[in-house]
Amino acid sequence: VQLQASGGGLVQAGGSLRLSCAASGRTPSDYALGWFRQAPGKEREFVARISRGGATFYADSVKDRFTVSRDNSRNTVTLEMNNLMPEDTAVYYCAAATSMAALNRPRYWGQGTQVTVSS
Repeated sequence: VQLQASGGGLVQAGGSLRLSCAASGRTPSDYALGWFRQAPGKEREFVARISRGGATFYADSVKDRFTVSRDNSRNTVTLEMNNLMPEDTAVYYCAAATSMAALNRPRYWGQGTQVTVSS
C-alpha cells in the first residue's frame, strides 16, 4: 500500500490543523492506519491509530485534542488536531499495517508533512 500525507503547515498555539493521508494499492480498507510524529532531535513517536472497523487509540499527549478518522470509500485517514501546542511541532507521518498490533512497527510509511506550532 502507498501512502501520501498532506495538510501540514504553520499555526499559532491554540489553533487547529487537519492532516490527510491518501492510501492506494492493495485494498487500503484492509489495513489499520496510524499517525506518528518526529520532533527535531527526538525519536519518532506514536500519535494515533484507527482499526479497519474504526476503533481508535491515542497517545496520552494528544488525547482529547486530536481525532483520527478514516473514510474507506475514499481510502483516506484524517488527523484533526485542535488546541495545538508548541510541543506538537514535528514531522507527521501516516502509516499502515495489517493490524492495530502491527502498527507498533508499521510496514508501510508515507512521506512526512511538517507541522509547526508557534508560541
